[in-house]
Amino acid sequence: MLYAIIGEDLSDALPRRLAARPAHLERLRALQIEGRLIVAGPCPAIDAPDPGPAGFSGSVVIAEFPSLADARAWADADPYVAANVYAKVTVKPFNKALPA
Repeated sequence: MLYAIIGEDLSDALPRRLAARPAHLERLRALQIEGRLIVAGPCPAIDAPDPGPAGFSGSVVIAEFPSLADARAWADADPYVAANVYAKVTVKPFNKALPA
């Protein structure tokens, strides 16, 4: 099943996010190689593709996991969690409607 993982950044997280980004991307690439990643990316804190020092308000990952517990465990082990980037992480089931 698909799950949406939504991380909400702390207001001062940008330096920690940038430092943890290589390890975070490595885990996402592993999901991609396994064919389980649907989409992943950051949410800019301002209306711009490159928010610069404004940073990001969070991240969204939609990927396939065997269960909600597995998705939660994957999210809990994210380098952004370990680096104290997120104030909150929500994991919930996701049904893809479009594109087919």
